[in-house]
Amino acid sequence: MTQPITPASGAQTRQPTPLSAIDVWIFDLDNTLYPATSNLFAQIDQRMTEFIGERFDLPWDEARRRQKHYFRDYGTTLRGLMTEHDIDPIAFMDYVHDIDVTPVVPSPELDTALERLPGRKVIYTNGSSRHADNVLARLGIARHFDVIYDIVAADYVPKPDPRPYAHLIELHGIDPRSACMIEDIARNLVPAAALGMTTVWVMSEADYARPDRGGVGTGNHIDHSVDDLTAWLTDLTAT
Repeated sequence: MTQPITPASGAQTRQPTPLSAIDVWIFDLDNTLYPATSNLFAQIDQRMTEFIGERFDLPWDEARRRQKHYFRDYGTTLRGLMTEHDIDPIAFMDYVHDIDVTPVVPSPELDTALERLPGRKVIYTNGSSRHADNVLARLGIARHFDVIYDIVAADYVPKPDPRPYAHLIELHGIDPRSACMIEDIARNLVPAAALGMTTVWVMSEADYARPDRGGVGTGNHIDHSVDDLTAWLTDLTAT
């Protein structure tokens, strides 16, 4: 399940904290705690395009082009809309996160694995706390998380900007050397690794999610690579 990550020749070797010594687990939400095959983002993606089209009276194709421009240049569509058009972020999030979460299958297996996993559990998402609450409730795992650090808490600065990572650990008294961050978008692990966190990439074939700085095995910001988070956590907590 876990695939080794080997630094490229000449790359600086990181010495991550052993997983047995981790006392804070920081989880991304979408396509990390539930499989990407649930395809919730397709609904969010469509609603972002609809929001832009309605707000600026644009045909679908042009609204779609603008949405991808904002995402590519600013890290999130919301950040682009706020920067270029001073859009109210609350109105945007209320619209785009009004989705059907029933494609996410409840996961008693993940609930059990999280119950057995020692340490604090934190959600760190570029989405809203409302969306996180809905997804966690659907999965049946909300009880395990004492912190949801969302885009509002981050002052609307999205991953992978390093500033909210620093704010998160300061706000919640987290020692990054004893923390592990788990993400499906590889570039979002770069600031976590720089702070000294142990990192886990939930592998994805999506172009935007795959490792930057080369490819798998050529960077030094991924310590563990897994293809099934629930199975990995189950194995990790089996002993």
